[in-house]
Amino acid sequence: MTEPRTTAATEPLRSFARSLPMALLKARESVMVRFRPLLRAHGLTEQQWRVLRALSASDHRLRPMELSQMTFISMPSLSRLLKTLEGRELIKRGRHVGDLRGAEFGLTEAARAIVTEIGPDSEEIYAEIERIVGNAEIQQLYLVLEQVVQRLGAPDAIDAD
Repeated sequence: MTEPRTTAATEPLRSFARSLPMALLKARESVMVRFRPLLRAHGLTEQQWRVLRALSASDHRLRPMELSQMTFISMPSLSRLLKTLEGRELIKRGRHVGDLRGAEFGLTEAARAIVTEIGPDSEEIYAEIERIVGNAEIQQLYLVLEQVVQRLGAPDAIDAD
């Protein structure tokens, strides 16, 4: 008589230390702990910086849905962020050319100045991480992460902040 096959449902959970989502979060925290003081010094949260960075990397104004997809910030959270950044005069709202009911956002000169000021310090942090981890390992990490997204598929809905 052969032993019945066990299914994933009957097997215990993998070790918490081997939870891929937790390992990715832990690695993210190891990186972000180095950037947070820089962002705080400029009065920015991580999410605010993601929005400013996305806008600074674009050659045109962005619609909220585009920003949500680029920054992985949910639409409800993004709406609040956009109001805050607009109130701080770091972004400006405009009407979308093809849809006058739709809004699009761009950086103000004040925001461009902040991005320009943060840039060199941010690059220093990247260089420090590269010195500690190793250039080859960082390049390999980018490659593996890109492969994970390609093979598992890019997320369709933005639910996480």
